[in-house]
Amino acid sequence: MDNGHFSDMMEHFQQGIFGALNEKKDELLKEGRRVYNMSVGTPDFKPAPHVMKAMQEACGKPENYKYSLADLPELLEAVCFRYQKRFGVDITPDEVMSVYGSQEAMAHIGLIFCNPGDVILVPDPGYPMFGMSGIMAKADVQYYPIREENGYLPDLDAIPKETLAKTKYMVVSYPLNPVCVCAPDEFYEKLIAFAKENDIVILHDNAYSDITFTEEPGRSFLSYEGAKDVGVEFYSLSKSYNLTGARISFVVGNKDIISRFRLLRSQIDYGIFYPVQYAAIAALTGPDDFIEEQRKAYARRNQALCGGLRKIGWNVPDSKGTMFVWAKIPEGYDSSMEFCMKLMEKTGVIVTPGSAFGKGGEGYVRMALVVDEETIAEILDVLDASGFFRRR
Repeated sequence: MDNGHFSDMMEHFQQGIFGALNEKKDELLKEGRRVYNMSVGTPDFKPAPHVMKAMQEACGKPENYKYSLADLPELLEAVCFRYQKRFGVDITPDEVMSVYGSQEAMAHIGLIFCNPGDVILVPDPGYPMFGMSGIMAKADVQYYPIREENGYLPDLDAIPKETLAKTKYMVVSYPLNPVCVCAPDEFYEKLIAFAKENDIVILHDNAYSDITFTEEPGRSFLSYEGAKDVGVEFYSLSKSYNLTGARISFVVGNKDIISRFRLLRSQIDYGIFYPVQYAAIAALTGPDDFIEEQRKAYARRNQALCGGLRKIGWNVPDSKGTMFVWAKIPEGYDSSMEFCMKLMEKTGVIVTPGSAFGKGGEGYVRMALVVDEETIAEILDVLDASGFFRRR
């Protein structure tokens, strides 16, 4: 069929950069080359045994295979328990709902806010799904720049008033993938006041609060006074608990937003599979020492990779949070994509070009901390031996 059979929205969905990287990777594998894939953020750690046990036991009960239709009360209470224990935030069950991962939730939540032509604000660079939430809702997606020289924080005062007058919501996320920084308390305080002043909703993606490398532990957007008045937070079990394939996250915060979003999702799905709900309950209420052990392991990888790269001639700063590293490409390359392809061809090391995360990501690459320290040492040896960072 020709393009006339399909919606204009489909023009936004292209494999693009990731398709090219995958094609090149397959070529190298066919040649028998060793490949080191640091492009995809899939944790290599295992789920905790008590979480897997809860899933297994629930899968053994036939009654758990019916439509779930709604969140188990125990699940909602488990999220409330976790928020109080982890963040010191009091929430109630009517301020929580489950979703099939934060990506699915972000894709659909714009539908409850936007009419065609309404504006949403998303970071550049930022996770691609942030912008897609507006595209799905036929909104006008406006990108606010976040730059290294400003600590990768948005300049709220620089957003035009005429834009704010049309804005329904603003997507914010710290620690932020891909730039790997955390936001200070004063930023959130200013953000909440800004949202109230301009009557816009804040959607905060909080996927990495348990993977930070600063002195202070990661916090929740809802930790700050007034946050529930202006928005909600996406809280994922994928990275903290290594449940990426189970697809369960939560939207937490303003109960009016939760109520409207729950109504929308009741029209498009039948609820989270009960065994996944029971696994989430076990994760949220059970022992969580492993989360801190895992954070420390990511921190060691962060130090090993960034410190090692600096030693061989690539000046890469330490990540402050997330399971990634963000690095400026060496001089002499026309684009981050060109650098990534040449790096892969010469060394077998696959990283993601920053341009995959928006125009503001051009000139950078993202590396995922998804290999152990022994493999990082091997990667560093391969890079050093290649002379890749000494030829320019």
